[in-house]
Amino acid sequence: MLSTAPVPSSLTSHWWMPLLRGLLAIVFGAVLFAFPISAVAALVILFGAFALVDGILAIVQALRFAHPNSGRWWWLLAQGAAGILIGVVTFFYPGITAGTLALLIAAWAVITGGFEIATAIRLRRDVPGEIFLIVAGLLSIVLGALLFLFPLAALLTVVWLLAAYSIIAGAALIALALRLRMCGRITAAGA
Repeated sequence: MLSTAPVPSSLTSHWWMPLLRGLLAIVFGAVLFAFPISAVAALVILFGAFALVDGILAIVQALRFAHPNSGRWWWLLAQGAAGILIGVVTFFYPGITAGTLALLIAAWAVITGGFEIATAIRLRRDVPGEIFLIVAGLLSIVLGALLFLFPLAALLTVVWLLAAYSIIAGAALIALALRLRMCGRITAAGA
């Protein structure tokens, strides 16, 4: 049901903008679904580029802006060197970086699951239904264990979630565009 308040013409006359954004998001999501391994490789390379540039900037900051007597500039130099090293390793060995990233996600899932179970046990006298938190914790631990065994699956899951999000968000933008177009026609017909 449409609102009875008039929609500003600046929105209705540009209804095609969210339409284009929605179509672009759907195409992006479809490409991610069609080429998930390439998407994982692209994410790893982007991470490497970020680490490299951040490392260079940290070194520049240490050499140009940090006061040498403060002692803090050594930490910036070390941070910059680590960033450059990680960036270079990522470019020359993207598979190692992808596997490491997946293992970090797996470790996070196991640790989170353990904390969820511990929290459920601690709260079991005060909160009814603690079994749900225990189940969530167990599922997190199982997920983490599976990701340790199959690290590529973790990265593929991230790509598939991003693809699904893009398609759903794109559809929502297209629906908004069509609604704005209809509101513009109703406003024009009523004028």
